[in-house]
Parts: sequence; C-alpha cells; structure tokens
Amino acid sequence: MMMNLFSTFDPTTNFNTSLNWSNMLLGILIIPPMFWIIPSRMSLIWINITFILHNEFKILLKTQKSKGSTLLLISLFSLILFNNFLGLFPYIFTSTSHLTLTLTLSLPLWLTFMIYGWIFNTIHMLAHLVPQGAPSILLPFLVIIETISNIIRPGTLAIRLTANMIAGHLLVTLLGNSGSLISLSLLNILIITQILLLSLETAVSIIQSYVFSILMTLYSSEI
Repeated sequence: MMMNLFSTFDPTTNFNTSLNWSNMLLGILIIPPMFWIIPSRMSLIWINITFILHNEFKILLKTQKSKGSTLLLISLFSLILFNNFLGLFPYIFTSTSHLTLTLTLSLPLWLTFMIYGWIFNTIHMLAHLVPQGAPSILLPFLVIIETISNIIRPGTLAIRLTANMIAGHLLVTLLGNSGSLISLSLLNILIITQILLLSLETAVSIIQSYVFSILMTLYSSEI
C-alpha cells in the first residue's frame, strides 16, 4: 500500500521512463500565445498579477541598482506556480514535490547572493553575523548560530515547498483510495471532502510559490 502510494511521486512510474520531467516545458507552449493574440481576460489577469508582484518585490529589494531583479523573481514565481497547478491534475507528475527541482531553484540563487555579498559587501556580511546590541560574551555563539542559519536557508526553502506539495497530495490520495471501501452515504461526504481538499491544495499552490519567491527576495535584500 505504502509503496503504491509513494510511487505516485516516482519520476519513472509511467511507462518506465523519466519523461515526466518534460511537463515542465509545457509552459513554453502555453504562455507565449498570450502575447500574440487579442488580450483575453486570462492574459489581463496575469498582467495585473505581474505588476502587483513587480511593485511588491521592488519595495522589498530596497534598491534601485538591481534593475531587472524583479523580472527574475516573477519568473521564479511563475515557474513554481505553473508546476504546482499542473500537479493538481490526475495522472500528471508533480515536479515540485521533488528536492531535485526545488534545490535546483533555491541553491544556485542563494549561492549567487552569497558570492556577490562576500565579494562586494564583505563588511556588511560580517556585520550581519553579529546582532546589534548582543552581549560580548555571546558573540562567538551568535556568529556560529547565524552562520548555520544562513547555510541552511536553501535547504529550508526547498524542503518547505516539497513537504507542502507531498502532504496535500498524499492526503488526497489516501482519501481517494478509501472510496471503494465505504458506503454510498459516506461516499457523498468523501466527495465533498475531496473537493474542499482540492480547493485547499489550489490555495497552497499559490501561497507556496509566493512564499518561495518572497523569501528569496528577502534573502537578496540582505545583501
């Protein structure tokens, strides 16, 4: 039972191939036509979302030197959101439930911020390791704690997104597998529960992509 349950997250489950990762490229086919046809409601909504995110990221970055940074963060949000939504459909591989993807997104960006910060803002990075007003006797321990908390940031980002995607999908799968074992009256309750869970998963997909991009913005603003 457990092997069958967790095999839904196996990239080689369907047809014994790893082509499930190719669904990440579907956005290339879906998104560009929005810019070549008469603006529809969907494209206008997406443009408004993009402008809202741009203004919010620009405020959090607190600098005018990094022009174009909001475009990178909006693209990151769009990629995660698209893959989260894609995983809500039946029989479609959820790529954001794997550390392979989430670490690929978080680790290079975090390394880029760290390398840039230590090369160009070394004094600021050293000062950031010591909280202001801390007692002198605690400074060595605080430096160690701040260093560890900084190092584990890409891991916490990746695990947060992966765990949220896996938890919701497992709950929906567990309830769905019990549908053939219960009575008709309980089946109606189960269907309503599944609809509510699907709505919750939709909200989680949006929130987690937003949280991922916002935390990455905050990490970059510290540099």
